[in-house]
Amino acid sequence: MKNKQDSTINNNLDEKLLPEYNFDYSKARPNRFVNEVEEKTITITLDSDVAEVFTTSEQVNQALRAILSAIPEK
Repeated sequence: MKNKQDSTINNNLDEKLLPEYNFDYSKARPNRFVNEVEEKTITITLDSDVAEVFTTSEQVNQALRAILSAIPEK
């Protein structure tokens, strides 16, 4: 049997929620509980034909490093 009081609480919560909230992130501080990330990682989406050849990120990194070594330094 469902508690009628729970449904009234849920209705009141829905009425209090706004469709959109604007947060002021200028006062935000870094999370002190998260360990510092030493390496930056980015996500890149490969086209399907390239993804068929390079199935792992290690393969992609190896190919890119080979290309970088062929470029003359300025």
